[in-house]
Amino acid sequence: MTSLAGILPYIQIALSVLLVVAVLIQKSEAGVGGSFGGGDNFNAGFHTRRGFEQKLFYFTIACAVLFVVSSLLALIIK
Repeated sequence: MTSLAGILPYIQIALSVLLVVAVLIQKSEAGVGGSFGGGDNFNAGFHTRRGFEQKLFYFTIACAVLFVVSSLLALIIK
């Protein structure tokens, strides 16, 4: 377990960077006006992801799950 304890912080850093990048490159459909109640964004919540957008969405979820698992593992090891 000592080798895992030594490499786990680097894994967490890599996962956190991947997660931040994946979240930031996703397209946001709601503009600033939509967030404050302006505009006609009634159907903005009903958006079907296709192609690369769907793969990026699943990649973001996978990165988040792996980051949570690695964080819990770090707590157990210490």
